[in-house]
Amino acid sequence: MSKNVRITPHPSFDVLAATTAARLITRLLDVQSERGEATVVLTGGSVGIATLREIAQSPAHLAVDWSKVNFWFGDDRFVAADSADRNYGQAAEALLNHIPVDPARVHIMAASDEVADLDEAVARYAAELADAARQEWENDDASPAEAPVVPRFDVLLLGLGPDAHIASLFPEMAGIRTKGCSVVGVHNSPKPPPTRVSLTLETINSAQEIWIVAAGADKAAAVGLGLAGANAFQVPASGARGVNKTMWLIDEAAAAKVPSALMRREH
Repeated sequence: MSKNVRITPHPSFDVLAATTAARLITRLLDVQSERGEATVVLTGGSVGIATLREIAQSPAHLAVDWSKVNFWFGDDRFVAADSADRNYGQAAEALLNHIPVDPARVHIMAASDEVADLDEAVARYAAELADAARQEWENDDASPAEAPVVPRFDVLLLGLGPDAHIASLFPEMAGIRTKGCSVVGVHNSPKPPPTRVSLTLETINSAQEIWIVAAGADKAAAVGLGLAGANAFQVPASGARGVNKTMWLIDEAAAAKVPSALMRREH
């Protein structure tokens, strides 16, 4: 296993969500102290949304300058804007509606009733990523010679499916194999709703830190396979690797198939 991968089990779902929330608040504060702003990529799912709810309820969240946090989404369901299935809607209800965000810094994937089709939704998000990356590049004296296609992601949160999918990249489907672009459209998802927009694995792996959050016994096999170095086409979670750090933040039930020697306990 890569030396920059850390596995931290937590005694319960509730402790996992609360601890991940505290960890994210601290990380955003650190990044803002260094760079003035910070960028986080949000995820859906039970733990992802519970984490956002814990942030909103934590007194410590008041220390973050939320007007200088950039929010992106790792994926979303291509459904109507008011659908309860939307990751954005769930994230807004849990956190974004309760903090003083700058609306221009909240980057939402287009809903099915806002664009003509899935291809347009994909193209719009890719263009938004590229535009943000170009602005960073123009404002950075130490920027590389060529503008990147995505901005800097300080923390990218990922949920984990029982089949080891991450974002909306499912085993053996075209999305996990897609290269050379930042965003991909997903058709015939094995998990409803069937049509989605997702960052590609290349884009996910551009993040400085990737935090994979998972809870429940039904995730234990996926966690075990993801940490065993399985082929990313069969086990997408195994392909997620942050530039500086990859953290698996899991509860005891999800950790059942992970050798104890690999884990750092946190309570």
